[in-house]
Amino acid sequence: MVTKTVDLRSDTVTKPTELMRAAMANAEVDDDVLGSDPTTFRLEAEVAKIMGKEAGLFVPSGTMGNLISVLVHCDIRGSEVILGDNSHVHIFENGGIATLGGVHPRTVKNNDDGTMNIELIEAAIRNPSWELVYPTTRLICLENSHANSGGRCLSVEYTDKVGELAKKHDLKLHIDGARIFNAATALGVPVDRLVQPADSVSVCLSKGLGAPVGSVIVGSKSFITKARRLRKTLGGGMRQNGVLCAAALVALQENVGKLDEDHKKAKVLAEGLNQIKGLRVNVTAVETNIIFIDIVEGSKITGEKLCKNLGEHGVLVMPETSSRIRIVMHHQISASDVQYTLLCFQQAFAGVPDENGN
Repeated sequence: MVTKTVDLRSDTVTKPTELMRAAMANAEVDDDVLGSDPTTFRLEAEVAKIMGKEAGLFVPSGTMGNLISVLVHCDIRGSEVILGDNSHVHIFENGGIATLGGVHPRTVKNNDDGTMNIELIEAAIRNPSWELVYPTTRLICLENSHANSGGRCLSVEYTDKVGELAKKHDLKLHIDGARIFNAATALGVPVDRLVQPADSVSVCLSKGLGAPVGSVIVGSKSFITKARRLRKTLGGGMRQNGVLCAAALVALQENVGKLDEDHKKAKVLAEGLNQIKGLRVNVTAVETNIIFIDIVEGSKITGEKLCKNLGEHGVLVMPETSSRIRIVMHHQISASDVQYTLLCFQQAFAGVPDENGN
């Protein structure tokens, strides 16, 4: 019988705190589609201020936030966006920019640290004199932190260079900032400085910050005016969403400061897992709250079997491939949970030979 649950599948699995539930119960609300929900206004203004942008718009999900942002910047069908081949927008958002917006994705290889080579980005920009045959490049997308690279952080210097490149070619820059607060915390820089070159940013509230639902996209007032219309078109207009925004405001107040502890716990867990025979973790790549764990070649245990074994002991993790598992730390995982998780991994691999058969 499982007596303890440690849910490490994602930082989206957190439960609302008591303060969040109280804020939701007491939220001042009205009809946001009619433009009159006061708590929504507060959240949108607060996130915009934190990000150093003029205005914000609450949306149900990060996927919708990214989709709206791309469609605003690429408002002519047949436009092209340059983005990483391993980015969330390209891999995990159901091809929405192409399916719904007629926007062509021009991929550039993501490096192990989540960056794309500046030279390759510039080479991917279409020559305007060939617009009769090429799509028209209008946008560059970055992701920070970069989830598929293990939560790696794009530096201020790198982001500035991409921003300079975008301006040089009269392009827009969008940042998928699903975990932008994690990146700013890990880098030790103000979050507004980290996104300063961006024309728009999608900020997730239900990942590292632990709110139950939603994202906010930020940008100029004219950008948000267009985004609001698109949100309605896509079915994202909600009524009394101040109930959700109230919880998000609490998350901004109480959980941003906990991200550094999440990162430290992730590092402790990564270091411990890397000591287990049969597992390999690139500890230096664990910069924020995401850990990728590789099962060494030749091991007698598969990713599926390992996930099942851990689940029987209440440790829930996410399989990436048959030999790779993902763990994501969040504020509701304690230091004792980390040690319990290590113990469960050690027990699962007891007697399993390493890559040398020892």
